[in-house]
Amino acid sequence: MSNTYTDLVKQTFYFPQEGFVTKDGYLHFNDLDLKAIIDKYGTPLKLTYLPKIGTQINKAKTLFEQAIKKHKYEGKYHYCYCTKSSHFRYVLEEVLKNDVHLETSSAYDIDLIRRLYTLKKINKTQTIVCNGFKKEEYVQRILDLKESGFENIIPVIDNGYELNVFKERATSALNIGIRIASEEEPKFEFYTSRLGIGYRNITKFYKKVIQEDPNLKLKMLHFFINSGIKDTAYYWNELNKCLQVYVQLRKICPTLDSLNIGGGFPIKSSLSFEWDYEYMAEGIVETIKKACDEEDLPHPNLFTEFGSFTVGESGIMLYSILNQKQQNDRELWYMINNSFMTTLPDVWAIDQRYPMLAINNWDKECQRVFLGGLTCDSEDFYNAEKHNNKIFLPKIGPKDKPLHLGFFYTGAYQESLSGYGGLKHCLIPAPKHIIIKSNKQISRPTQ
Repeated sequence: MSNTYTDLVKQTFYFPQEGFVTKDGYLHFNDLDLKAIIDKYGTPLKLTYLPKIGTQINKAKTLFEQAIKKHKYEGKYHYCYCTKSSHFRYVLEEVLKNDVHLETSSAYDIDLIRRLYTLKKINKTQTIVCNGFKKEEYVQRILDLKESGFENIIPVIDNGYELNVFKERATSALNIGIRIASEEEPKFEFYTSRLGIGYRNITKFYKKVIQEDPNLKLKMLHFFINSGIKDTAYYWNELNKCLQVYVQLRKICPTLDSLNIGGGFPIKSSLSFEWDYEYMAEGIVETIKKACDEEDLPHPNLFTEFGSFTVGESGIMLYSILNQKQQNDRELWYMINNSFMTTLPDVWAIDQRYPMLAINNWDKECQRVFLGGLTCDSEDFYNAEKHNNKIFLPKIGPKDKPLHLGFFYTGAYQESLSGYGGLKHCLIPAPKHIIIKSNKQISRPTQ
């Protein structure tokens, strides 16, 4: 019976599939010869494949625009990118080629906005949605940005304290949003999100501190689900509760014309991943339209804030297997030449899984293994895939022909969490990093 790695992959997934194919026994990603890249640059190696960013943005735009047309929805759709997902210049420049708006989450983000304007990558008419808990410094930088001419900046109010700071310091009319404190999933440690204002309190909050203030104009209601957009009873229930608030507010607040659907579309965590993006976009648009039509209210403009969806699928981490260790009769360890804790911190922080494939040795027999990182921490390991609680990889060959592995769709948050460049935990260096602007243009990042 054949038991090669090729057999395993084809028995487990539909393969080849979008972005993944083998040629002469080696894995290619979006027509990139990964083995040739490893031969040239070595491992560990981080790749950023920029063309995927525009593909993702335009995929979401098309889905929502088609849903709007199909359901005769009268509001407009706006795509926002969350800068916290990946704040590097080469990422943001690629994002901004696609006519998007931006979402910030801290005072330091405002410096980034100013820099992008200086570089002529954005203009002062683009919408800047300012989320997050706001210290006075963040409030002041938002106001300074508005005074400098950014006419569509929208700070989303998280609590009464920060609104008071805005009221005290604003010298002219200011558009604002309000964030809803949604209920967390039942399995979460807390019942209600720590961010935002509770469903039952928002209308009272608006009447008490916003409605009569001549400098404040409520423009946006922000609805965020921590687990992202999912076809679950929990998600649809929370969206409908949000719409009840929107309807109540819109009846007394004619300036409220935008609904921000926070939380993003998911990306692949396994090659077995299946998700109906078209169905969800249509469901969201149809649900909002129905709630408004029942009360004879205008359809709000829709904003989405997609971070991981925008940049996640552009990232790849490549490792090589240094050696194997048989620790007992059931645990065979493959030791990678870096660390999961320092290059993919979400692996140990939130048990994140990524699509993982061997780059070479597809013709070799496969076996169950555990993957271990180089740090001295017992948590530095990877022992299961999303579709399976085990890992199977090809047997390793001679030392001069090491087994190489690819972890895919790693482009969101990992540098922000682990730090960029320099030494990491246990003094392990950061991996080399290359930027792929096209299949014929590969370079090292300058920043």
